[in-house]
Amino acid sequence: MSDFDFDLFVIGAGSGGVRASRISASFGARVAVAEEYRIGGTCVIRGCVPKKLLVYASHFSEDFESAEGYGWSVGETSFDWKKLIATKDKEIDRLNGLYIQTLGNAGVEMIEGRATIEGPNTVRVGDKTYTAGKILVAVGGWPTMPDVPGIEHAITSNEALHLEEQPKRIVVVGGGYIAVEFAGIFNGMGSEVVQLYRGEQILRGFDDDIRERLSKEMTAKGIDLRLNTNITAIEKTDTGVKLTLTDGSTLDADQVMYATGRAPKTDGLGLETAGVETAPNGAIKVDAYGRTNVESIFAVGDVTDRVQLTPVAIKEGHAFALTEFGNMPTSPEHDAIPTAVFSQPPIGTVGLSEAEAKEKYGDIDVFVSDFRPMKHTLGGSSERAFTKLIVDKATDKVVGAHMIGLDSAEIIQGIGIAVKAELTKAQFDATVAVHPSSAEEFVLMRTPRDS
Repeated sequence: MSDFDFDLFVIGAGSGGVRASRISASFGARVAVAEEYRIGGTCVIRGCVPKKLLVYASHFSEDFESAEGYGWSVGETSFDWKKLIATKDKEIDRLNGLYIQTLGNAGVEMIEGRATIEGPNTVRVGDKTYTAGKILVAVGGWPTMPDVPGIEHAITSNEALHLEEQPKRIVVVGGGYIAVEFAGIFNGMGSEVVQLYRGEQILRGFDDDIRERLSKEMTAKGIDLRLNTNITAIEKTDTGVKLTLTDGSTLDADQVMYATGRAPKTDGLGLETAGVETAPNGAIKVDAYGRTNVESIFAVGDVTDRVQLTPVAIKEGHAFALTEFGNMPTSPEHDAIPTAVFSQPPIGTVGLSEAEAKEKYGDIDVFVSDFRPMKHTLGGSSERAFTKLIVDKATDKVVGAHMIGLDSAEIIQGIGIAVKAELTKAQFDATVAVHPSSAEEFVLMRTPRDS
């Protein structure tokens, strides 16, 4: 029996921490996990799960319009924001309970409160200290806000999920996936939406074709997308906020929401007490196995600022448990990660963008398909879909796949397997198409696009 209270003490019960706790316990480790808010972390409590529920809710406005073309008479409709938030909260409560049950069934001790590190093997929660052979930090990230006069009057995605009233006029600041998703959510629910982004095009880092097409589709749906524009000051008014923009103009709104990035939540964690090295933005520096420079301390998930995605945090947490307690050294891979953006229309992507592929391979072939999804032919929507494959000419391997349009998020999972397996374009071509579907475009593109 170890002299420590636990073999493993996990700080943070989000996706990565829960997976690491459960799997480590399955190998016989004595595990404790500390959480200051609710079990489930960003994804379940204040991230991808509640956000996608709101995406579903917001899309019904378009579905009602499409229904007429299919013979349905929907009649007068109305939207109740408070009812949606209440049912969303009920579902989050259910999931929170399942996570607690899962950890309990695995034999993990759950400790409520904020944990801080007091040494290589010591953690404090409230007025109690605990010792552990290994400490795993999985506290995730937190929205960041710029230093703008009046920023205290703005909200982030955290608060947007709990607004008591639906804002009739909202300004969303940012150009990343969280910004475009919330712009689509509020627009679909009938709010007047202005999205501001300081850059030349939204979704920096994504394939350029996808970025441009989403920008056009969002504008077509009624979102006032203003590029190369930012806020210089925020003033509280009787009806909401008055925003001063970089061009000197002003803009009135009920709410202004910032989605301008997230940073590792390491402030006040006590990492310096144990000598753990961090990056300038607070991210914990780790090797391929999640090890820090301190032998007994590890980190996984968003707090390491490698790839800020829930499934990646889960992979990292699982790999940690296999390595440290399962005698199966495992390094989670961070390449060819399928990713979805639940914008409207949604995006699915895996592998390299066209620009990245050109830089890495030089000589590439690009195959594209631009089409109107079958659902829209009777539904009446002018929204189009677009698929794209990027192929390394020297090997014929598909190194990137991208899609924007209906069901992109569902379709890209299967394509992600193919890209991860390094399948060739010839193997894509040899695959029988599922007809009629949008997914079939990925195996029907035959002629490369001119350079």
